[in-house]
Amino acid sequence: MKKTPMYDEHKSLGGNMVEFCGWNLPVHYEVGIVEEHRRVRSAAGLFDVSHMGEVWISGEGAEAWLQRLVTNDVEAMHDGQVVYNFMCYPNGGVVDDLLVYRFSRTRYYLVINAANVEKDVAWLKMNLPPSGVELRDVSSQTSEVALQGPAAERILQKLVSFDASALGFFHFVPQTTLDGVDVLISRTGYTGEDGFEIYAPWEAGAQIWRAVMAAGKDEGLLPVGLGCRDSLRFEACLPLYGQEISPSITPLEAGLGFFVKLDKKELIGGAALRGLKEGGLSRKSVALELLDKGVPRHDQEVRYEGRPVGFVTTGGYAPSLDKSIALAMVPADLAAEGTEIAVVIRDKEKRARVIKKPFYRKNYKK
Repeated sequence: MKKTPMYDEHKSLGGNMVEFCGWNLPVHYEVGIVEEHRRVRSAAGLFDVSHMGEVWISGEGAEAWLQRLVTNDVEAMHDGQVVYNFMCYPNGGVVDDLLVYRFSRTRYYLVINAANVEKDVAWLKMNLPPSGVELRDVSSQTSEVALQGPAAERILQKLVSFDASALGFFHFVPQTTLDGVDVLISRTGYTGEDGFEIYAPWEAGAQIWRAVMAAGKDEGLLPVGLGCRDSLRFEACLPLYGQEISPSITPLEAGLGFFVKLDKKELIGGAALRGLKEGGLSRKSVALELLDKGVPRHDQEVRYEGRPVGFVTTGGYAPSLDKSIALAMVPADLAAEGTEIAVVIRDKEKRARVIKKPFYRKNYKK
């Protein structure tokens, strides 16, 4: 099992280590998932996300190639901007969701999911043009921490010389120093809170972790694990690959069409997605609140009037709301707010109601 540079830090802090995508990572620390979740919402948490993948794309043909490869509008990006994207198969299913960082029209940085690094890099290479675009996978050379929560800006400002308050949402500083280490810092995250993601050389990961933890000591900062990373993103209705999106679930069905520019004629998967849009979606992702006691889980059956109609993509207890909630894929004619359906939990139907997304809404720094 692979270890990140922060492995010893996690152990010394009481991290409960588990296997995740071939990595040994903390699912939570001594205070537990719920307290870590609430601390990120109220103050700040620090995540080790060094298992994520990072790829450089460069060359004169980089912009045109990415415009064909990913769903959002790369040509409309400006230097220093980050844009959320999907890579799709020709049938419209999702290869992965990813972040695209623009350094210039000839230089981009892709951040991809840990579970998909090998698959994504293979897909990128398979679709490379004969010339004009170069790819460099630096996943094994890059560590990453995510500082998330309303106190994140104050904590970061103690460590950097630039004005953290001036860095806009989904923008980045391409190079600065933190504790003497050259880093890339973006105002991005996966929690529904304001926050930053800090990329550093692999060998400097533990140093960056310790520096951020020390700066946050008086700000309520906690080390936090995979458990609350999932519950936080779930409350904010941020998708998880393999659950809300997958090779068999398109971005349109997942309710993420905003990030898909269907007017891009050369887009891989574009024709299938345009056909799906024009023909009307047969199913949609919806948000559910449980009306009966029970905790829904991934892949549980959803029923309407006693018949199976869909499945839960993510379910669980929401600490911020103190209720059980779920995201589910259901027929489009059952997707209206207020529709009552049932989730099958331990062979029993539990009443649920379709509500508006997201479950939790935060005002991001603009």
